[in-house]
Amino acid sequence: MTEHADAVVVGARCAGSAAAIALARAGRRVIALDRARFPADTLSTHLLFPAGVAELARLGAYERVEAAGAPPLHEAMVAGRGYAPRASFSAYEGIAHGWCVRRTGMDAALVATAREAGADVREGARVTSLVWARGRVAGVVYEDRDGGTHEIRAPLVVGADGRRSLVARAAGAREPYRSSRNGRACWYAYLEDRRPGWRHVAVQWREGRELGVAFPCDDGLVMVLLMPPVERAAGLGARVQDEYERTIAAIPGLAERVAGARPVTKVRAATDTTSYFRRSSGAGWALAGDAGHFKDPVTAQGIRDALRYGRLLGEAAAPVLDDERALDGALRAWERRRERECLETYQWTNRLGRAEAMTPLEVEMYRSMAGDPDLTRSLLDVFTRLRTPSQVAGPRRGLALTARALARRGADRGAILRRAGGELRAAAAEWLERERALRSPLPPLPGPPERAAAPRRDAEVVTAGSG
Repeated sequence: MTEHADAVVVGARCAGSAAAIALARAGRRVIALDRARFPADTLSTHLLFPAGVAELARLGAYERVEAAGAPPLHEAMVAGRGYAPRASFSAYEGIAHGWCVRRTGMDAALVATAREAGADVREGARVTSLVWARGRVAGVVYEDRDGGTHEIRAPLVVGADGRRSLVARAAGAREPYRSSRNGRACWYAYLEDRRPGWRHVAVQWREGRELGVAFPCDDGLVMVLLMPPVERAAGLGARVQDEYERTIAAIPGLAERVAGARPVTKVRAATDTTSYFRRSSGAGWALAGDAGHFKDPVTAQGIRDALRYGRLLGEAAAPVLDDERALDGALRAWERRRERECLETYQWTNRLGRAEAMTPLEVEMYRSMAGDPDLTRSLLDVFTRLRTPSQVAGPRRGLALTARALARRGADRGAILRRAGGELRAAAAEWLERERALRSPLPPLPGPPERAAAPRRDAEVVTAGSG
């Protein structure tokens, strides 16, 4: 039998639950389908700055996530080249702490909140195809945990099914229109945290081309994330554990932070964290979370954006689900808003993901922050999305840092000037990219939908793999 709903959400983690909550609160019948059975883990570094915690509060999930037991992170420290500036977070919508909550607890809390809002969340449900009618996405076909096949018709299908999104493939949006290859790999594991005095501080260290972080999380653990140059991660296989331990030892501050800590999990690894924007809206469909837009985890912005733009998608679509033209316009406006608000952070993330040693200008920035907690806090405000990168480290500050670097005894002035010139040209190119994005229409979809050979009843079924 064919079932009917106002919206179907494919994927019920951060972006999917956020969209489902917003739709259900608006009185819409929404069905969220996820192949997992919660609580369930997923590959994720899961740090939230205050803006991300504020999104949990907006969704009504704050108390449930808090119950997972992760310590509030009131401060952050960034260390490199002998400097270790540290500051507290500014408040975002009244919240002045971050969290590092493992995905088993966070996602289960979001699913429970979605159900409380009125969403029908079905676990162990594997979406196999999209249903098309009159050139529009009109629903989905899915298999339940017992192998039964079901069809749901709805005016909106939200793909919140991650980087390898079935909905993106089936809608012809798999290929991004903007992308950047990552320069860093990503390795992380959980260790027992034996440093109670550091349980409220998120810390990042840079040592040469190495980058490592320690984020205290729930159950008395600390997540230790390493982001080495991506070429070092190629072909390691089972040797990743040895390389992980060797890299910790190569970052003295991190090695001291976790000295004597017993590992409680194996190392999890990702080598392809290519950043991108995909076309994320069309006739009857939209892509939320990593399905539509992804940034390298070096700046820890993914979950916040998944929550925020999942919620905004649901809020934009809910009033117009009964009007196809108005719905398509609302989805396009939502997609443009996400690009406008995320593009500069995407560019900044790509710069930090280059896996380079600290430049002379970065060293000068750390030196300045070490004596000025307010300047350090302004940098943290970029992570919290209270300020843009150009507001904190724009051309004016870049010129001041360049002058200080040139004045240092023994400075390689030629190298400093070349680097400063390169950074200035890159900043100009990024500004131009943002201006063009604001003034130009969204690009066309990169490919046609993947269509099945035979129609299903009065509609076409798009078969796009396992999802």
